[in-house]
Order: sequence, then structure tokens, then C-alpha cells
Amino acid sequence: MRYPVHRTEPVGPRRVSILGSTGSVGTSTLDLLSANPERWHFVALVGNRNIDLLARQARAFHPEVVVTADPALYSDLKMAVAGTGTEVAAGLDAVVDAASRPADWIMSSVVGAAGLAPTLAAVRQGTVVALANKESLVCAGRLVMSEVARCGATLLPVDSEHSAIFQALDQSVVDQVEKLTLTASGGPFRQFSLEQMCDVTPDEAVSHPVWSMGAKISVDSASMMNKGLELIEASHLFGVNEDCIDIVVHPQSVIHSMVSYKDGSILAQMGAPDMRIPIAFALGWPGRMEALTDRLDWRTLGSLTFEPPDESRFPALRLARFVLCQGGGAPTVLNAANEIAVARFLDGSLRFTDIAAVVEETLARLSGCPEPEHLSDVLEVDHQARAIAVQMCQARLSGVASGSG
Repeated sequence: MRYPVHRTEPVGPRRVSILGSTGSVGTSTLDLLSANPERWHFVALVGNRNIDLLARQARAFHPEVVVTADPALYSDLKMAVAGTGTEVAAGLDAVVDAASRPADWIMSSVVGAAGLAPTLAAVRQGTVVALANKESLVCAGRLVMSEVARCGATLLPVDSEHSAIFQALDQSVVDQVEKLTLTASGGPFRQFSLEQMCDVTPDEAVSHPVWSMGAKISVDSASMMNKGLELIEASHLFGVNEDCIDIVVHPQSVIHSMVSYKDGSILAQMGAPDMRIPIAFALGWPGRMEALTDRLDWRTLGSLTFEPPDESRFPALRLARFVLCQGGGAPTVLNAANEIAVARFLDGSLRFTDIAAVVEETLARLSGCPEPEHLSDVLEVDHQARAIAVQMCQARLSGVASGSG
């Protein structure tokens, strides 16, 4: 299992960058940072197309540079932050450049495979990187972790489940860990039949019963693909095989994950379902910082329940275990196909239950991909998988249109 290196706190304000500042994790991070603004110097804020919010953030936090990933929105952003003295940039290269600017702490929360290149750029600084972009480790786990080791970076998990495991792991006896258990809320369709899931709408899929997240992550949670991605992420973060990681459905989302030891002891991390808690842990590490979040109230908590996931209704879990065991480029293919299929579901051209089917068909078409050794290798596999996934989606759409689906 791998652990971050202890770092000496910098003298004066810590230099911070937020990659994905307009998303749910980014806004939660800025909410925490705004409580003590004198402790932070903002290097870069990076967003996508929400220019109004990105501009408001730039005016509130005065970063050195503010970046939109969409080059077509450069003029809009520049106009919106005129007079602030903040540098403005746009495009994917500008995102990577922002991630490369010297900083003491970088939040990597760009959604999807698009977050891989900036995450690698941040890691190569040899600094503290708070990782909320699980797709980086899904697509290129060995590459990212080898760069973490080579550059002496500190990688702190921000997903609530992986943060929980990190907190519950006793670093002095890591060889005595028996199993890691990731908890899952089960999403909005936990009790739906397969027939019911065939007819769910995008609006229903993004209405998570516990967590507040973006559309793509919410759909992944509803299909339990999110938990499959977290399974792969945990394997790379903590250096354990697939058979040492369990998944259990825990609808209350109070226990975020558990670590089982060889003597029968189980340590669990608990807390309110609020992403500001794992973010605060990453900001305060190796200590802890005050976070104005809800606390668990034992008087009103009620019962905590657990159940095994049903892989017949949620095949994404089976697919994730399969690609983790297969290795090579299979995890990259899974992630790329899922991103395409989720986008098609959200625009109304694919059924919810077809998401996993498209992923499985794409994996079958691209079986045997070698392990990507460089970023260019990952991008090539990702490109091939997306092209095939588009074909699979189109085939299903044509089938439905002709009445055969």
C-alpha cells in the first residue's frame, strides 16, 4: 500500500490551485477556503463553460490566472474579469499550463478523462495533489502512481470512500490489512426492477437521494458505475488486488468505508454525507482543519443498514471487476465508453439500461489492449474506445427507431 509523504507547511499563505472550480467539488473547496482567506494565495482557477460562475470566483478570490477549457469562451471570460488584474487563458493546453504553475496544494476535480493531463501536470510538480478525479487512476493508474513516486508528489484521495480508507488505515501495520470495503448509497434506483430501470429519465437519474453532484457523476452513481470506478481507483491508491476490495450498499451514507484487519477488527470512518469533510481532511493533512459542516446526531440517526449489491441489475460493478483483473488498456476503454454512453443517455438518445451494454460491447471490440505506458498511449486507447462506443450507441438508437430495440 502507498502513502503520501509528510510535508513541511510553507511559511505564509499556501499557494493553491483549483482545477474544476465550478463543479460541485470545486465550489465546496472554495467554500472551505473562504472561511480563512488570509491563509491562501490563489494561483489558478480552472473551469469549463460556466463563465458566469468562473468570473464570480475570479473576482472573489483574485487568482493569478483563470482558465476556461473552452477556447470559444475566451472573450466572454476576459470581458467578465476585466479590471481585476487576473490573467485569462482558454483551451486544453491552458488548463495543463495552469496545473503546472507552482503551488503548494492543487485540487484536481476536472470530471472525466479530461482531468488526466492536468492531474499529471500537477503531480509532476512534486507537490500536494488532492485527487477528486477518479478517472485519472482508472485510465492510467500505473502511469499516475509511478509519476507520483518519481516526482515525490503527495496524492491525497478526496472521494469520500477513499478518504475514509486512508483515515482508517493504520500505516504501521499495513501488511495486516485483510480487506477494504467501499460503501455505496445504492443511488435512486436501488429498489427498482430491471423493467423499471429501462424507462427512467435523465431527470430521475440525476436526482440522487443523498449526495449533491454533477449530472455525469450522478448518472454514474445511479448505474453504480461510479462505485466500479472507485473500485479500480482504490486498487491503485492502496496497492491491493481486486479480490481484497468489497462493495456494500449502505443507503444512509454515514459509514463511508471500512478497513478489515487480520485479527478481525474493522475500522470505519463515519460522517455526514458532505463532500466538504473529505476536502477539509485533504486541506488540513497531516493535521485537521475546522470545517463548518453538519455533524452526526446520534439521537436522530436511527438505524444503519447494509446489503450486497445486485450485479444483475447493476452490471457496471461486474464490468469494473473484469477490467481490473484483465488490466492492460481495458480500464481506459471502460471509462471512455461509459463517458460516451452517459452523454447519450443525458441527451435522451440512449436508455439507462443501455449504458452498461454499450460499455460491455466496446470492451469486447477492443479486447487485449496493452497497458498504456505514456499519456499519448492512454489518449490513443481513449480515442479508439470513444469511436467504437459512438457506433454502439448509434446501433442501439437505430434499433429502437426501427422497432427492434
